[in-house]
Amino acid sequence: MRYIDYSNFKPDAEWLKKAKDLTDKMIELHKQGKLEERNKLMEDNSAHWGKLKEELLKLSHNKCWFSETKDLYSHYDVEHFRPKKEAKDLAGKDIGGYWWLAFDYHNYRICGNVGNRKKGGWFPLKENSPKSKHDDPCEESELIYLIDPIIPEDVNLLAFDEEGKVIPHPVIVDNWEKRRVEVSVERLKLNEHAPLTEARRKIWQEMSKNIEEYYEYKKKCTGTNHAVMKQKLSDVCRKIKKMTKEEEILSSVAKWCILFRNDQQLNNLIF
Repeated sequence: MRYIDYSNFKPDAEWLKKAKDLTDKMIELHKQGKLEERNKLMEDNSAHWGKLKEELLKLSHNKCWFSETKDLYSHYDVEHFRPKKEAKDLAGKDIGGYWWLAFDYHNYRICGNVGNRKKGGWFPLKENSPKSKHDDPCEESELIYLIDPIIPEDVNLLAFDEEGKVIPHPVIVDNWEKRRVEVSVERLKLNEHAPLTEARRKIWQEMSKNIEEYYEYKKKCTGTNHAVMKQKLSDVCRKIKKMTKEEEILSSVAKWCILFRNDQQLNNLIF
């Protein structure tokens, strides 16, 4: 997972107007106690949030925001981070969905179908966390379990190992943060989906090979002007840098393979 900068994203005026009109209609139905009609209106207009899929994908270089892959995590959904109709806690109890955010683009994420299907209406909060409601909104104060790719501090809670598994960042000492990583990984199938972990493992192996070549050529270049070795060193440095670029598949895994070497000179070269 890499941080997705959502700050400059905004749909066009026509999309926003229809979203507001639909939300206003849902609010009126909700006030009248017509919850089934409210939900039907929401689902009958699901194509409206789907219109933003291509624009949202551009923010991630056409990658799933949670898995950082493309085809490996199945086709993409415009996923509602806070679920529409129901929001289940850790025990599976519905604590109330966020229906009023159905057409709020700030609540949209791009997620592969593998993770989105399992997540479903799951959105637990920490014990004693405030819970946002339509007539008393407080989303920014909720203490949520699910790691959010548009929050850099959340993304920084994740790391990877040589087996292709997502793990909590090694420096995390807060049990709540560790638990957030563990629960998010389980619910989004970030380790359970075998093709995904295997792809990460291969990226780690490829980066490890490049790093070993980097050390080899660097050593051979020391104290010499050997043009061939210098060129090979330059070439492998380009490979390493390319694998860590934001647009590359699983670039966060490649980055962590470097970080686990704990070599400041190598880190400086890349980052």
